[in-house]
Amino acid sequence: MIFCFLRATIEEVEGDVCELESKLDKLVKLCIGMIDAGKAYNAANKQFVSGIRELAQQSTKDEVIESSLTKFAESLQEMINYHTILFDQAQRSIKTQLQTFIKDDLRKFKEAKKQFDKVSEEKEAALIKNAQAPRNKQHEVEEATNILTATRKCFRHIVLDYVLQINVLQSKRRSEILKSMLSFMYAHLTFFHQGYDLFSELQPLMKQLGGQLDQLVVDAAKEKRDMEQKHSTIQQKDFSNEDTKLEYNVDADNGIAMEGYLFKRASNAFKTWNRRWFSIQNNQLVYQKKFKDNPTVVVEDLRLCTVKHCEDIERRFCFEVVSPTKSCMMQADSEKLRQAWIKAVQNSIATAFRDKGDDAEKLDRKSSTSTGSLDSGGDLKEKSLKGESALQKVLAIPGNICCCDCGQPDPRWASINLGITLCIQCSGIHRSLGVHLSKVRSLTLDTWEPELLKVMCELGNGVINQIYEARREELGARKPQPGDPRHEVEAYIKAKYVDRRFVRRPSDEELRTKVVSLSKQEKRLSSSSEHLPPRPPPPTPKLRPGSNVSGQSGHCCPWLGSPPARRDSLFCADELDSLFSYFDTSAKLKSIKSADSGIQNSADGSREMLANTPSNNSLADAEAAESPPVPMPAKLPPPSPCKEMVFYEPKEYSPGLQLYWASCTCSLPDMAEALAHGAEVNWVNTEDDKRTPLIMAVQGGSLVTCEFLLQNAANVNQQDAQGRGPLHHATMLGHTGQVCLFLKRGANQNAADIDEKTPLSIAVDAANADIVTLLRLAKMNEEMREAEGPYSQSGQYPTNSPTEMQYRKCMQEFISLQLDET
Repeated sequence: MIFCFLRATIEEVEGDVCELESKLDKLVKLCIGMIDAGKAYNAANKQFVSGIRELAQQSTKDEVIESSLTKFAESLQEMINYHTILFDQAQRSIKTQLQTFIKDDLRKFKEAKKQFDKVSEEKEAALIKNAQAPRNKQHEVEEATNILTATRKCFRHIVLDYVLQINVLQSKRRSEILKSMLSFMYAHLTFFHQGYDLFSELQPLMKQLGGQLDQLVVDAAKEKRDMEQKHSTIQQKDFSNEDTKLEYNVDADNGIAMEGYLFKRASNAFKTWNRRWFSIQNNQLVYQKKFKDNPTVVVEDLRLCTVKHCEDIERRFCFEVVSPTKSCMMQADSEKLRQAWIKAVQNSIATAFRDKGDDAEKLDRKSSTSTGSLDSGGDLKEKSLKGESALQKVLAIPGNICCCDCGQPDPRWASINLGITLCIQCSGIHRSLGVHLSKVRSLTLDTWEPELLKVMCELGNGVINQIYEARREELGARKPQPGDPRHEVEAYIKAKYVDRRFVRRPSDEELRTKVVSLSKQEKRLSSSSEHLPPRPPPPTPKLRPGSNVSGQSGHCCPWLGSPPARRDSLFCADELDSLFSYFDTSAKLKSIKSADSGIQNSADGSREMLANTPSNNSLADAEAAESPPVPMPAKLPPPSPCKEMVFYEPKEYSPGLQLYWASCTCSLPDMAEALAHGAEVNWVNTEDDKRTPLIMAVQGGSLVTCEFLLQNAANVNQQDAQGRGPLHHATMLGHTGQVCLFLKRGANQNAADIDEKTPLSIAVDAANADIVTLLRLAKMNEEMREAEGPYSQSGQYPTNSPTEMQYRKCMQEFISLQLDET
C-alpha cells in the first residue's frame, strides 16, 4: 500500500517537473525576445535622437530651437542608457539565472530519475525470475532469492536518493524563481526612478518653452502677414525692362568672383543647349547642374584660356572660352550679361597671373631655405636649381635682363616659341593671345629641357625686337613702360605680335637678296666644314646610300664634314641588357618577327644588333684593307636626301622660301624674321621634292633649329614627295638627337615612304645600332601604353609610370648628348 502511494506521488512530481521545465523554457525564450526587441527599440531610438541632434545643428541660427532640441536629445539619450541597463539586468536576472536552474538542477533531477527507472526495471526482473524458479532445482531458487534480495536493497537506496533530489528541487524552485523575478522588478523600479528624476530636472525648461510657444505663434503669424504684404507690393511692380545685375568681385568672401545662369552647348553630336549655373572661383570656370551637385570644371586654369564673342552662330548673346585643349560655347540671357561675363573672365585671367606671380616670388625667396621631408625637399631643391640655372642662362643674353615688351627689370617668365623674356603682367597678356602665337613658361618654377634653353640663347629680346619693332619709331608708336595700365600694354602687345604692325615688310629685291645670301651661306658652311678639326659626330653608319665614296670618304652630307672616327654606342652591352630587361619585365611582351629587319622586334634583336654590328671605325678599317670597292648591300634604302644642295632660281621669292633656307643654315634670327613676315611654318617647296623647313633643318644637322620649328607648330609627320617625314631623314643621316626629339614630339615611326621603308628598317639596313635601339624602345613604349592603359586605351596610362620615366630618360639623354657634341 505504501509502495503504491509512493509510486503515485513520484509520478505526480515527475509530471509537475516536466511541466515546470516547459514553462521555464518558454519564459527564457520570451525574455530573450524581449531583450532583442528592447535592443532594436534602443537602436531605433538612438537614430531618432541623432535626427533630433541633426535638426538642432541645422537650426544654429535659431538659438531657442537649437538649445531646446539639444537638451531634449541629451535627456532622451539618458533614457536610452537607462533602457540599456534595464535590459542588461533582465538578461542577468531572468535569462541567465533561470537557464542555470534548468541546466543544473533539472539535469540532476533527470539523472536521478533515470537511475530510479533503471533499478525499478531490475527489481521487476528479479521478482519475475524468483517467481519462475522451480522447486526441484534448489540452486536456482537460492540464486533467484539472492538476486531479489540485493535488488530490493539497491532499490531502497535509489528511492531515498530520488526522493531527496525531488525535495531539493522543490525547495530550490521557489528560491530561484522568486530571486530572479524580484531582481527584475527592482531593475524596473530603478529604471522608473531614474526616469522620474531626469524629467523632473527637465520640467522647468519644458514649462518655460510652453510659455514661449504662444509668443512664437503670434510672431509667426505677424511675419506671415508682413511677407504677404511685401509679396503683393512686388507683384504690382513692373520688371519687364530690368535685367539681372551681375558684378565681378575678386575679393568675395566665398571665393566666387562671379556666378549666374548661362546656356552651355554640349560637345556631343547633337550640340544641345542646357541651362547651367556657372561660377568663376579659384581661377577656374565651373558649372553645376544642381546646387547640390559637385562643380564640373570647364577650364582648369584661366591663365591658359582666352574669351571671345561669337557672332557666326544662329543664337544671340553667345561667347566662347578657348583653352589649349578644348573650347566651351556659352550663351547669356542678354547682351549686357554677355559683356559682363566676358569682362569677368578677362579680369579673372589678369587676377590669376597677379596671384601666381606673387606666389612665384615667394617661392623663389623661400626655396633655398625651406625644409621638409627628404623626398619632397630634394625634389623642390632640384627643381629650384634647374629654374635658377635656366634663369641665369636666359638673362645672360643681351636685352633679356628686362621685359621684351614693357622694359620691366628682372623678368621671370619667357615665351619659348618667340625666344623672349617677359614680366608677370606681359606673360599674362601673352597667354591670352593663345598658344599658336605665344607659349609662356616660368623661368624659375618650370623645368627647362636643354634644347629649349638653346633656342632661348639663340634668340633673345634684342633679336626679336629688331624684327617686331623695326618700324615702331617710324610710326610714332609709344612703347609701354613699367607701371602702365594693363589695357595699354595689352593693346601694344596685340599690335606687335597679332597684327605685326611694326614689322618692316621686305621688298621683292630685298627678299631675293636675303634668300640668295642664305643659300650661299649654306654652301660656305658646307665647304668650310670639311676643313674643321674632326669631332665625334652623332652615331651614323659609315656607308650611306647616295654618298660619294671616292670623293668624300663616305660622309653623306657635305656640310657635316668628314669625321674620321665615330664614338661608341651610348649603351654598353650590360646597360642595354639591363634596360631591355626592365622593359621586358614590366610589359611581359612577346618577341615578334619584324618584316623590315628579319631579326626579332624585341630586346634580343637590339642586343644582337649592338653585339654584331661593328663601329664606323671598323667599317673604315675594313674598307681601307680592301683595295677593290665594296659593293652596296642589297637591302640598303634608296638614295638618301643628303645630296649636294644646289640653289636654283625659284619662280617666286616668299617668306616661306626664306624660312626654308634659313632652316638649312641653322639661322634662328632669319627664321624668326621669316615667320614675322608671314611665312607658313609648314611651307612646302614644290620645286625641291616638296620638302619643308623642318626637313631642311634635319639636313642642316641642328637639333636646336628643329626644336624652334616644332615650338612654332611645325608638323613632325609632314612628308616630302618621296613619302619621307623628318624622322626618315634624321634616320638616314644618323642624327640620333633629332630622332629622339621627333619621337619625343610624337613622330609616327610606323610611317613608310614610297619604297615601303620605315625609319626602323632604314636604321637596320644602315647598321645604326643607337637609332635601332631608340626606335625599338619607342615601339615597346607604345606597346606598354596599350598594356598598362585603362580600358586598353593607348597612351592613357600615367605619365609618371616607371616605364614612361625610363623611356623619357633615355630620350633626353640622347638629346643632351647631341647638344653637348654640337
